Amino acid sequence: MEMEFARQKAEDLRKQILYHNDRYYNQDSPEISDYEYDMLLKELEEIESEFPELITPDSPTQKVGGQAGEKFSPVEHTVPMESLHDSFSHDEMRDFAKRVRENAGNAVFVAEPKIDGLSVSAEYRNGVFVRGSTRGDGKVGEDITENLKTIKSLPMKLNKAVPYLEVRGEVYMSIDVFEKLVARQEENDEKPFKNPRNAAAGSLRQKNADITKERQLDIFVFNIQQIEGETLTSHVQSLEYLKELGFTTLPFYYKCSDVDEVIDKIEEIGNKRGELPFQIDGAVIKVDDFSQREILGSTSKFPKWAEAYKYPPEEKETELLDIEINVGRTGVLTPTAIFAPITLAGTTVSRAVLHNEDFIKQKDIRIGDTVILRKAGEIIPEVVSVAKHKDDSVPFEMPKICPSCGSPVSYENGEAALRCTNTDCPAQLMRHMIHFVSRDAMDIDGLGERVLRALVDNSLISSPLDLYRLSKDDIMTLDKKKDKSATNLINAIEKSKSNDLYRTVFSLGIRHIGQKAAKLLANKFRTLDGIANASVEDISSIEGFGDIMAQSVFSYFQLDESKKLVEEIKSLGINTENLSAPQNISQDNPFFGKTFVITGTLPTYKRTEAAAIIESLGGKVSSSVSKKTDYVLAGEDAGSKLTKAQSLGIKIIDENEFESMRNQ
Repeated sequence: MEMEFARQKAEDLRKQILYHNDRYYNQDSPEISDYEYDMLLKELEEIESEFPELITPDSPTQKVGGQAGEKFSPVEHTVPMESLHDSFSHDEMRDFAKRVRENAGNAVFVAEPKIDGLSVSAEYRNGVFVRGSTRGDGKVGEDITENLKTIKSLPMKLNKAVPYLEVRGEVYMSIDVFEKLVARQEENDEKPFKNPRNAAAGSLRQKNADITKERQLDIFVFNIQQIEGETLTSHVQSLEYLKELGFTTLPFYYKCSDVDEVIDKIEEIGNKRGELPFQIDGAVIKVDDFSQREILGSTSKFPKWAEAYKYPPEEKETELLDIEINVGRTGVLTPTAIFAPITLAGTTVSRAVLHNEDFIKQKDIRIGDTVILRKAGEIIPEVVSVAKHKDDSVPFEMPKICPSCGSPVSYENGEAALRCTNTDCPAQLMRHMIHFVSRDAMDIDGLGERVLRALVDNSLISSPLDLYRLSKDDIMTLDKKKDKSATNLINAIEKSKSNDLYRTVFSLGIRHIGQKAAKLLANKFRTLDGIANASVEDISSIEGFGDIMAQSVFSYFQLDESKKLVEEIKSLGINTENLSAPQNISQDNPFFGKTFVITGTLPTYKRTEAAAIIESLGGKVSSSVSKKTDYVLAGEDAGSKLTKAQSLGIKIIDENEFESMRNQ
């Protein structure tokens, strides 16, 4: 390779990798697979190895990929949270073992699964949890203490009062929890997370710790960063000590006396992938002895005493038997591939969502094709490409009428999604029913799909609100429904009448409005009538609302059937007020309805204390400055948020002015 070509290629690769770093680490929304990213980084490493003079200090090969965002307070890591160098072949793993032997002598290795989650630090003083942070760029992370407190598998108090301890762990979302979350997101027309790692990262980096708690995250602790009051000499000893303290450590690991045993264990761990309740993307090989680790040291990015082995994605061919069209709650027609069953990443799969007509046309997917499948993030089956067309195959076309009710279908506002135009479509009704009673909406216990379908089939209900007109005798007409279960179901329906307003709003199934947006609407307008009568301008003024969301809410409540629905909700005795909003607050209060951003270090208040005061007085606290921000409460070292507020002409106040407003 010529120097000039190598220089240009390295520059292009750095730009691509930095872009994908931002999508993966900071936005939790990757555009390429982990394997594709790894291959870009490997190619850059090979160029820099051949031409060391092309290495730059800011090259992705020299730095950890993430960075600390502005959403949380920064935390400087006393002990750097390093990344791992990746290997993709047994030969590369042998090279790693050889380097260890040449520099530190014969070593015992530990092989363990590489959990695919978000790396965090947790600090304890006298055995009590005091602070948690993300890895960030390895030197500076984000303070996520409150969010880590919501993870049940992370102890808040240790079994021993260790003077000081910092541990490193991996926060993850189990496959079962992830699949349920994606199902809810798809049901609600929300963009689903691509894999458990991004779901975990997006959940953990929420400003609202309640959302983190709802996501049911877990953690495995796998390393001691710092410790006072105890001397440990090996990795295995440290893992056993962590267990004694009460931590959930890696479920299995193996001590290996040589590289051949290491490779055997790498394959053994790989074969377990389909059986595990959590996602792994490789195996980690570490030198066990801490004194040998000291000798080996680290680069600017990686420890020289550890190596990650990354498994290649498994891809298989199968025959596409059919394309099934399903109708969703909002009328969207979703094509699903039905193919000859195959075993992929440890499980048997026979279906994969094809998203929309554009996806099918882009890949030219036809019934009868031999298609190549893989599991995105080792979880969700996806069609990668077409291996070959069947001889007599023809391009697939989406139906012109709804397969459920026979009504015309159409595209709206340039969307890729095809929709049924009939709001009374039976398929939409059933999915709307399921959404209405779901845990995040009206949360009616005992009303699963089977019971709902029986109620519809027996003509006992034809809309979600008909549930509130049911009697115990109606329920008992269903097969296998006894007196007690019928009474419990009626009580659950009655109990749901007292739900907070945001649940009712979310249950309506307004397009583009998830539970978070429903809460924002309830907090802004306080009553269902307030939301129904709001203008597009009023709605779009909410921090976090875009024009499409605002127009969707406004248009929904302009419909005659929606107006009747609001009156019906009130007549049935369903709560229509925001019960969680601060009570007895005058709208003349200077905080009421205003959006604040807090930045810098305040003289007397902690940021959380100031935020609590603002919210108790009817205001809202946002993590970022925008045109919708009303006030920026600034302390020392305010940084970029203050600069942005000044450029937008937003009112900036200090703690003294804050107190004056509070006393008005």
